[in-house]
Formats: sequence, C-alpha cells, structure tokens
Amino acid sequence: MRVVCVGGGPAGLYFAILMKRQDPAHEVTVYERNAAGSTYGWGVTYWGGLLDRLRVCDPESAEAILAGSVRWSGGVAHVGGDTTVCDGDDGFAISRHRLLDILTERARALGARIEFEREWTPDDPLPDADLVVAGDGVRSALRDRFADHFRPRQAGGRNTYIWLGTTKRFDAFTFSFVETPHGWIWCYAYGFGADRSTFIVECSPETHRGLGLDTAPEADALALLERLFAQPLGGHPLMGRAEADGRIRWQTFRTLTNDRWHHGNLVLVGDAAHTTHYSIGAGTTLAIEDAIALAAAVHSEPERSEALRRYEQERKSALLATQSAARLSAQWYENLPRYIQLPPSRMFALLGQRHSPLLPHVPPQLYYHLDRAVGRLPALRDLKRRLGPRIGQLVQARTAAARAEARAVPYGAPGRDGAQEERQR
Repeated sequence: MRVVCVGGGPAGLYFAILMKRQDPAHEVTVYERNAAGSTYGWGVTYWGGLLDRLRVCDPESAEAILAGSVRWSGGVAHVGGDTTVCDGDDGFAISRHRLLDILTERARALGARIEFEREWTPDDPLPDADLVVAGDGVRSALRDRFADHFRPRQAGGRNTYIWLGTTKRFDAFTFSFVETPHGWIWCYAYGFGADRSTFIVECSPETHRGLGLDTAPEADALALLERLFAQPLGGHPLMGRAEADGRIRWQTFRTLTNDRWHHGNLVLVGDAAHTTHYSIGAGTTLAIEDAIALAAAVHSEPERSEALRRYEQERKSALLATQSAARLSAQWYENLPRYIQLPPSRMFALLGQRHSPLLPHVPPQLYYHLDRAVGRLPALRDLKRRLGPRIGQLVQARTAAARAEARAVPYGAPGRDGAQEERQR
C-alpha cells in the first residue's frame, strides 16, 4: 500500500510507524510544512494509560518517549495568598520538540520517508497514494478542500489564553489564580524538562483588555505576567513567542468537529478531525489514539472504505466522553466567579470536579457537600462512576441536537415560537 501522511505531528508520524511495523513493504511518506526541528508549543502531557498502549503498539518508541519525559504528581493551587495541595493522579510531560524527534527517528528507522518544508494548499491536487492521511492540524488544507463533504464546524470559546514557557521546573500540576482590578487571571503550569515548564495563562476578555494585554508588546506583557504570578514563578522568567509586530499571541480556543471524517481515500486524524480544550491536556493523546485506531482498521479490514468507516465510527464513539469533559472544563473556567469565592480547598475540589455535567446546575456549596457524601458511601460512588459518562454523553447529544435545530430554523423565522427560542438561548 502507498500511504501519504500530510502533517508531521504525532498522529501522522505514529501512523507511519504503525504501518511500517505491520508490513515493511508499505510505502509510507510523511510531508511536513515546517522545517526540520521547527515546531510550536512547549511541553505536552499524557497519562499512564497512553504509555501502556504505546508499549503494546511499538515498545521501542514507547521507551524512548518515557526516557524523554518527566513525571509530575498531584496538584497545587494558589488562590490569592492561600495554597492548597491535592494528591491527584500522576502524569507525564515531554517537550513537544523531543516527542516529534523521537517519532521522526523511529519512523525513518522503520523505512518511512519524512520530507520537511512541503506544504499542501486547498488548491493542490491530492497526493498520489492508496491512502491519504490528513494530519495537518486544525486549519487542515486537505479537509478544507472538501469542506462541503466533511462539514467542519468551529465553536469559539469566550476566554483568551496564551502558551508560554518558563525556566521554573514545576513538579506538580500547578494552578494560580490572581485577582486584579479588572478581574481574575490564572495559569496552569507543569514541568516537561529539567529546567523547563509549560505556563498557560488564561483570563476573561474584560480582564485581558483591562490589563492592556491586548495591545502590550511582548516584553511589557511578560513583565506584567511575571509580577502577577510572582508566587508560583519564584523569580523565574517567562518566555514567549512574539508576533512580527512585537505582540505575543493571545488566542481564543476554537472547538472543531466534523460531520464526516473520510472521503474516498482521504481520512482525517488529530486536530484536523477534532479539538478538545487545552485544560484537559488530551490533544496529543487523542491524536496518537486516532493513529492507533486507523492503523488497526486498515490492517484488519481489506476493504478500504469499510476500514475508514469503522475507524470513524470507533473514534467518534470513543471521543464522546472526552469532548463532553473538555466542554465542561472550558465552561468551568469561563464561569470562574461562580467558584472562586469558595474557601480555596473547596474551590480546588470543584476544580477537580469540573468535568461533571451536574456541577453547572447545582449550587457550588451544595455540590461540594453532596460530592463528599457520595465519596463516603461506596454504593453511591460506584453509581456516580457508572452514570457520569452516560450523563455527559446525553448532555452532548442534546447540545448537538439543539445546534442542528438552530441551523435548520433561523432565529425569528416564521414558525419558531418563543419557547423554541428560549430553549436555544
């Protein structure tokens, strides 16, 4: 089989590895638009479950990834002058640059061809191959070429955020919430190297404008953020990536979904197919899991169209709970004033519960006490564990149905009554 992966991210590279492992006779090429050694981002997170799957699929790259990773344990939250520590789950982080190097080297060692500085545009013809894997990110040119078929949709978040780095090594997943005259601003930080950590800053658009971060040059913005987050940084500097005009790159997160994931011999993976809010740290894991599922489907199903249908069905189903958790997590931060006035230990407890579909509908203090009561009763704890994902899937399904109805009948159109409009709001 001739396979072309457009996009040299984790999904495309890992799929190339798996295809060459399945059959060295496969002709596999990966095209990446950036130069070799050039990538964005700082560190990426993953958990032990992914590492277990990597060891099954390709032990060599799994051990190299583990060797290049750091491990963090539990969580720490700074709220004003108070600090709360939580024992939480252990996790791993690795430099995105190092991860891509490991996967590139492994793919080449197995015989895949990796070509850098080769970019496809929506006007370019598809690569000549039996299977074309579009792993070219959220702005996928291959997906956009057939947008009428894939029907991508993007939903914008409210808050603004920026990915930064720091020389401070965080040994626990660290949150810091700082109140300013213009509202709250907060960070998520985790180590990914001996002297490097990812440092993500987020705030509401009102706080962003009030602090002047929407127009501040890089040096001024970083200096202000270093002052605001002096407690967790402990004197270490922040590092950014300035735009051409000297400003740093603040964004609003956009959740991407597609009605379809394959068209002819073209199939979507990773961010080209779906995105989930950065606050759950699942992007890299989901991209690699896409590659694993696609390789398994292609290997076990000789009919290409059936293999791609099976892959799409399996991954869409697997993503439901994660997409629900990501949406709820983003909403928790967008509604931070609802929780931030709680005692810090309780606020941090609800931070850990932010994936719950019930939390937005129950007063925070009441939810906290109910959750503690459930935790003391094994039967209720088991019931919560079983029902939680189902409730999340139900909420997501109802949300998708409401969006479909909104697209079908515009606001104010004849035949739409006031009750319908209120439900949409």
